[in-house]
Amino acid sequence: MPRLLDPARFGDLDLANRVVMAPMTRSRATVHGDATELMAEHYGARATAGLIVTEGIAPSEVGKGYCRTPVLDGPERVAGWRAVTDAVHAGGGRIVAQAMHCGRIAHAANKGSGVETVAPSAIRADGLMYTDDEGMQPFDDPRELGTDEVAAIVGEYRRFAALAIGAGFDGVELHGTSGYLPAQFLCTGSNRRSDRYGGSLEGRIRFPVEVLESMVDEVGAGRVGLRICPGNPFNDLVDDRPEDVDETFRAFLAAIRPLGLAWLHVIRRHEGDPGVVMDNLALARELHDGALIANDSFDAAEADASIDAGGCDAVSFGRHFLATPDLVARIGDGRSPERFNPKTLYSPGPVGYTEFPGS
Repeated sequence: MPRLLDPARFGDLDLANRVVMAPMTRSRATVHGDATELMAEHYGARATAGLIVTEGIAPSEVGKGYCRTPVLDGPERVAGWRAVTDAVHAGGGRIVAQAMHCGRIAHAANKGSGVETVAPSAIRADGLMYTDDEGMQPFDDPRELGTDEVAAIVGEYRRFAALAIGAGFDGVELHGTSGYLPAQFLCTGSNRRSDRYGGSLEGRIRFPVEVLESMVDEVGAGRVGLRICPGNPFNDLVDDRPEDVDETFRAFLAAIRPLGLAWLHVIRRHEGDPGVVMDNLALARELHDGALIANDSFDAAEADASIDAGGCDAVSFGRHFLATPDLVARIGDGRSPERFNPKTLYSPGPVGYTEFPGS
């Protein structure tokens, strides 16, 4: 059976190992959402990962939610990301761009002037968001999208996929969890629509299904993945009934199964977590035929055991990669990763990102 440091093939992608760098927002883009040289250095230093999934990148300025997070919505953005992909490829790695439309999880202070916040329904999420100019602020009151506007956002994802491949990315991943736009459409608590994108179960799954269909049509199924975490309540994502989660994700995964996605990236949930009603990894194995990447609080030994037992095909690491660019070498040598400093997670500049004083 394969193990963590064994090579793999996910769709069209040949990977040197099964150590995946998880997507992590780090807020090092420019205030206008462009990729920087610092970001190229950061990702390039971790090119020994079998696969790198970038931080969430908005497919439009409207889709941006957090301060200093990147956008990929036109050819003028490509050069910055080409520097990132070149740096990773120079180190022998593979990197995919994660598409993240935040929907209602946003604040106007983090967007361009006059850019609005939209959602499936005009329901403000409960919670606060950091802004550079105004500190912590409540999430915006979103405007409900019109039916034609939803279809237009599907087109933004298609454009994102094309631009990503043009920028040298090896593939794309749809961010479908953490309370962002696709998850908002799936959730009965945040989708109160009565048109074709809401109401029935078929309606609620339609938007993320159409998004994935458009991305697959643009770049091929062998270069497209999806990240999910059924039942994750983060960012006020709460269904009306606990059983809605199982029903929704079974229908969603069944609907996209014929697409043949290259990988499914699943955040596991632990027994005792609030609202846990299913084994996410088992559900994914049941309803997805491609590679399965597992995520959340694995160490190297557990990751190895899970792959060896057939529970997943790869494991993504977030915190371990933050302060440990040479994580793959350390796994091979049996050495522990460095401890990261949470104070530098979202602060601008190189400290805790490309520079680690005292390490």
